[in-house]
Amino acid sequence: MTDMTEGGSVRAPDPEKNLSDTGPRKGQGTRRGGGDAATRGRTTIADGVVEKIAGLAARDVLGVHTMGSGLSRTFGAVRDRVPGGSKSATRGVKAEVGEVQTALDLEIVVDYGVSIADVARDVRENVIAAVERMTGLEVVEVNIAVSDVKLPEEEDEEPETRLQ
Repeated sequence: MTDMTEGGSVRAPDPEKNLSDTGPRKGQGTRRGGGDAATRGRTTIADGVVEKIAGLAARDVLGVHTMGSGLSRTFGAVRDRVPGGSKSATRGVKAEVGEVQTALDLEIVVDYGVSIADVARDVRENVIAAVERMTGLEVVEVNIAVSDVKLPEEEDEEPETRLQ
């Protein structure tokens, strides 16, 4: 007896044959559904997730004083002073995330005296390594804009709090 399917003919199992021999062996799990479990479904990663990872990785580089433009740092400093507010890990970072690739734009302030080219290279390497390791996305580009240099005698642009 044969059963015709799209793939051609398939021989029906012999009813007298012991079916317990064809089942999973001890220690093997029953496999349900088709294919590897890791391929069943889709994972999406939000832009904000990639931005946080990239922002934290960039801040870890020696020579990066802070992230973001002067205006965003000022607003961020005010927000940080508000009770319940927290430092924004995404300040100065913009990500465009696709299904398998991402592109990043970073805006940084470097410390005076460091090589901007070296800092930019180190930031790029650190960000790419962190994002690819944590998300599995391919980082196609990391654009870095150096918006300022922090001089040693300059005060940080954080307003003083009136509450003590």
